[in-house]
Amino acid sequence: MNTTIAIGCDPNAAELKTLLVKHLHTMGYETSDYGSDDPIYANTALDVARAVAAGKHPRGILLCGTGIGVALTANKVPGAYAAVAADAYSVERSIKSNNINILTFGAQVMGPEQAKALLTIWMKSTYEVGGRSQAKIDRIHEIESSYTTSTSL
Repeated sequence: MNTTIAIGCDPNAAELKTLLVKHLHTMGYETSDYGSDDPIYANTALDVARAVAAGKHPRGILLCGTGIGVALTANKVPGAYAAVAADAYSVERSIKSNNINILTFGAQVMGPEQAKALLTIWMKSTYEVGGRSQAKIDRIHEIESSYTTSTSL
């Protein structure tokens, strides 16, 4: 499996995306840039979410003004599980308890040092397969599959 981290954003978040790409590189990760030029953030979020859900990348990072719009979009793709980076505890639990594979950031609500710190926490955290949250994750997957259709965009 490719260990390259997918990343993309809208034009408002391009500067923070560049900073996070550099930070990932200093942590030893490669990145695959899905762009920052499309003002319709849903398009870039869809591309990243599809790539992560398909297993092309183990994790993805999305950015917009608040992180909410790209999270909402990514979560429409079966197999993509996104959460907004807000604080250290939530970011850590997002993967340890919820096994998310996409972390989103709000460039207009978070400073660069906070974003780097939260990204570091997330990248160092892992999900414990079969752990105490497994039944909860299994139920989420059951719910997701009950709504999955063959319709695609």
